Amino acid sequence: MNEKQLERMKNGKGFIAALDQSGGSTPKALERYGVGKDAYSTDAEMFDLVHEMRTRIITSPSFSSEYILAAILFENTMDRQIQGMPTSDYLWEKKGVVPLLKVDKGLDAEKDGVQLMKPMPALDDLLKKALAQNIFGTKMRSVIKKADKKGIHEIVKQQFEIGCQIFDAGLVPILEPEVDIHSEDKAQSEVILREEIEKHLAKLPEGVQFMFKLSIPTEPGFYTEIMKDPHVVRIVALSGGYSREEANALLAKNPGLIASFSRALLEGLDAAQSDEEFNATLAASVKSIYKASAK
Repeated sequence: MNEKQLERMKNGKGFIAALDQSGGSTPKALERYGVGKDAYSTDAEMFDLVHEMRTRIITSPSFSSEYILAAILFENTMDRQIQGMPTSDYLWEKKGVVPLLKVDKGLDAEKDGVQLMKPMPALDDLLKKALAQNIFGTKMRSVIKKADKKGIHEIVKQQFEIGCQIFDAGLVPILEPEVDIHSEDKAQSEVILREEIEKHLAKLPEGVQFMFKLSIPTEPGFYTEIMKDPHVVRIVALSGGYSREEANALLAKNPGLIASFSRALLEGLDAAQSDEEFNATLAASVKSIYKASAK
């Protein structure tokens, strides 16, 4: 584990850029960027285009370690290069931004009000590859749709079990049991989720360290006590479908909680923009999210 990166993730000012759209979410990300489905005919062409988008973002002078602590990558992005360097090395060595990797393989069908992660039989091999690529940590997402105690227990159990596997491999995992912001009982789901997280944290061996990526809570300051747990490096928030303006306003009500935005970060960027327009749009986004994360 890179101790300099760990210190940055624990105490640095800024937020995490989520650039980890996978096969299922890439078409929508490209469409929002102004690249329609008529621009590609194969998955290989699609991933080439999204890497061009991510390269433009990462190499922009607006993508700066002054505001951005880390970036979450999709495996396909980790396997590629930026300006002749592996993407993860470019992030850390050229930008001072900690590289993270999305490792989940998507969601199972809904059961007991939640969607668990699909099995990851090749996870150990992926973790070895991530370590070889100088990745610091990982991220994996599951979703809570209803305040079902059994379902939420299973979500947290799965996240912690795989999180321990990842930590034992030498990486710091980000656990992401997302609560759907459109859920009718979102606040109740959050109460159950916090209880389950606290129970599982109490059982962790000394020295094990996790991060969490959670939906912005209905009640401001809801996760403040969990932030103090010695096992917790940091808690970050996903935008969850909120606009950037909405997400920033809600985030700012939660001291200590920092952003890990994807859609909200990229809002307003367009392939047709000049470099000057693109960089100015990205700079405004980055600075607004940084400000909301600094509360």
